[in-house]
Amino acid sequence: MRTSYHLMDESGPSTPSKSRIIPTESDALKEQANAIFTSILHTEVTPPSPRRPTSPQRPTTSSSATTTLPPSTPTRKRIFHYTSPATSVNPSTPTRRLDTPTDEAYSMSPVRAESRQLLESPRRQLRSVCKTPYRVLDAPDLADDFYLNLVDWSNTNVLGVGLGSCVYLWTAHNAAVSKLCDLAGSNDTVSSVSWVQKGTLLAIGTLSGRMHIYDANTLQVQRSYNNAHSQRIGALAWNSHILSSGSRDRMVHHRDVREPSHRPFKRCAGHRQEVCGLKWARDGGPLASGGNDNKVCIWDLRGSKRTSVTGSSTSGSGSVDDAGNGSGDAPLWKFHEHTAAVKALAWDPHVSGVLATGGGTQDKHIRFWNTFNGTMLSELDTGSQVCNLIWSLTSHELVSTHGFSSTTAQNQICIWKYPTLNMVASLTGHTHRVLYLAMSPDGETIVTGAGDETLRFWNAFPKKEGGEKRETRLDYGRLIR
Repeated sequence: MRTSYHLMDESGPSTPSKSRIIPTESDALKEQANAIFTSILHTEVTPPSPRRPTSPQRPTTSSSATTTLPPSTPTRKRIFHYTSPATSVNPSTPTRRLDTPTDEAYSMSPVRAESRQLLESPRRQLRSVCKTPYRVLDAPDLADDFYLNLVDWSNTNVLGVGLGSCVYLWTAHNAAVSKLCDLAGSNDTVSSVSWVQKGTLLAIGTLSGRMHIYDANTLQVQRSYNNAHSQRIGALAWNSHILSSGSRDRMVHHRDVREPSHRPFKRCAGHRQEVCGLKWARDGGPLASGGNDNKVCIWDLRGSKRTSVTGSSTSGSGSVDDAGNGSGDAPLWKFHEHTAAVKALAWDPHVSGVLATGGGTQDKHIRFWNTFNGTMLSELDTGSQVCNLIWSLTSHELVSTHGFSSTTAQNQICIWKYPTLNMVASLTGHTHRVLYLAMSPDGETIVTGAGDETLRFWNAFPKKEGGEKRETRLDYGRLIR
């Protein structure tokens, strides 16, 4: 029975927890098998109490009548009277259960009828995910730092990786490796990399606060901002020709790379500590920033005003002066629910305005937000530090990578179905925190990087049906602007 249903081994007595914890070895197939086994076991061990037929009771007679009647000799009437089974006219008389052909007494199955019905019912088709990476690359000097973003995959199918003071490019179709730049001459170290959405430009942030833009085709630097920030740049994000950067100086700067000026055209101050996550919405909408102050800010450079929500506990902050020192507009929304640093940010590509955020070691939660009205849609306790989040392009699923955990399961890559938040698969292989995550342009492959100085490639999602992606006209949120 244990082999048939893939039961999870129990090393010892465990106390049930209200929070959802990622199991050591878990996937959708085992979760479904365990749920079926639990239901059958409950049905067999503690079945519902059947309504047993009660014996007919004789009519009660008074004691005076019994004492006054003298004993009499039996007559010649039949004592035993036999009749053929028939439906009783009196509804209070129970029917004979053995006359039913489908009664359990005639069943050849070792389990009850309820259990047989559960076993014979059709199962939900589950997607199988390969649990081993199809390629593993060495990544020497890949920093084991939660606040950095050193891996990104371009739409031209080139992977950019920051290793120490160098940035390397790995071309997927021929596995060719080339060195893009080396900052050792300026005694600097790469702290973040980010590809432009369409093209071959790669933005590089450094520990000293410099920012460079390279062309991957020519391997030449196009622009350099030597005083982009006063401290390290841990997060970069592109929105067409707009390059946004988040730094340890608590500021978010926005620059138009077409302008000759090196000064940002807008500065945003909404965090009290380092900005470690930046993500633009796919449709060119708002920008999400996550900080070491456990806050998530939503910025809209188009000047949209916040809509009032009655009774909302996730309203934005009042002013910039309350959030930090610097110039810039107040955030459209500011979420305070996380209790640890927020680096993991991901906009849902299938539903406009839905943002997923993940908290660090002290939080361990993935939360989903409606950025149109500033409300939290749902949350998931993963039981582990959330390092990265990314949505699938081919299905409504979310990938999360994890680090420090309160359980024995650590350093996992998990795939969740949205909005049910059921786990599709759990991938293991890294021996350190999985701090870096990127997805191929076709949406089928993800690459993960960790402090164990390896890059692992996983076939996480099926091929997209229908060939090229087409913009849907059913999502009016993308059309009305």
